[in-house]
Amino acid sequence: MKLSSKSKEYMIPEYSLTGDLLSFLTCNLQYRYQNKGELIPSRPIQLWFGEFIHGVMEEAYTQWKLTKKPFPWDWLKDIRPIEAKIDERMQARGLYPPALKYFIPYQIPDENLNIDPKNPPKRIVSSRTENSINIWGKEIFPLIDSAEVMIKSLREMPKTEDDENRAEYYCINGIIDVLSSLNINDEIEKDNLIFKYLKKNEHFRKYLESLKEKESSKKNKNGNSFKNEEYEIIIDYKGMKRPTYKSNSWEQQAWQILTYSWLRKIQNDAKPIVVGIIFYLNELLPAVGDLIAIKKDIENNETDIEINDEDWENLEKWKGSDEEEFPQLSEQFKIDRSIRIIEINNELIDNALNQFDHVVSNIEKSTIAESKGVPIKNAWKADSDNERTCDACDFKSFCKKYKSKTDITVP
Repeated sequence: MKLSSKSKEYMIPEYSLTGDLLSFLTCNLQYRYQNKGELIPSRPIQLWFGEFIHGVMEEAYTQWKLTKKPFPWDWLKDIRPIEAKIDERMQARGLYPPALKYFIPYQIPDENLNIDPKNPPKRIVSSRTENSINIWGKEIFPLIDSAEVMIKSLREMPKTEDDENRAEYYCINGIIDVLSSLNINDEIEKDNLIFKYLKKNEHFRKYLESLKEKESSKKNKNGNSFKNEEYEIIIDYKGMKRPTYKSNSWEQQAWQILTYSWLRKIQNDAKPIVVGIIFYLNELLPAVGDLIAIKKDIENNETDIEINDEDWENLEKWKGSDEEEFPQLSEQFKIDRSIRIIEINNELIDNALNQFDHVVSNIEKSTIAESKGVPIKNAWKADSDNERTCDACDFKSFCKKYKSKTDITVP
């Protein structure tokens, strides 16, 4: 009896939208060391805060869903326990908080929080979580249908020039922070701040009008009431400032939402997805570096959010030092900068998918080149266009592109 040989192992590469595709676009070489080489950054402030704020918002929603506690929430009584729980979980995974001047870790007992009057317990990270929950959490939580929704699908592997693909397909996955399922007659939208912004968006208004016309025609034709037309909104949290509309990040974040919508659409229980919303939570309480960047964006006419005369006067006279008093910006300006609405249609989705196909193709090319013995720094390009990304990078000392600063500093 002839036995068949074991079939050759077949691997389908899997790529995460944020962990792989957006990371690769940030910097190819940094992606290689951190994601494929598993070299954890020594100063992962951006990485830590991004995961932390996602965890805090999810846990806050869970508690609100159980208790329906009204807003605003008290930081020490209601929010600090959530922060401590998320911090403990992250430390168990090896993700430790930044310096004490930014955040007080969970190991410090509550009775010791107010020992030093010059350093209040509610540092900038805690102030941001408090603002995120009390400003946007109270608007988002009532709209949530599902949180942390895992979505994935297969796509055909883009062809390379020399046709050396590792597989015929690749898997793309992502996690939607918040999925809102609504219908056109929801009463909740009347006083919701998010809907006040949505109603200013032309694409959203036209879509809702078309749904209402469709529902009305069904009622008139059949003489009875039909189920309200339902739709979905994808919501994503970002622990960062709002990028300039001329930056690569601006475009790439839109691709992320559009790809989420494609992945969601192919699920059986999906409803029409009208728009996506990105919340830039750092904008609710910008730090020194953020304020400097915001000022520069306005001076270079690279922001899509208008600033009033009083806010600009306060920002313009500020010299950019953390030793002087921070410019007092209006709450309206900060809230306006913290929300971005992404239009969703088939043409934009197809473009986003093509862009990410191209990213996967480049990752595959670099992976194959390295497997053939090409040195890492030649197989993976150092191509970040963000100075702050390069400054915080652990690999800048041997990066050909990084322009080192020669200013002498006193230890």
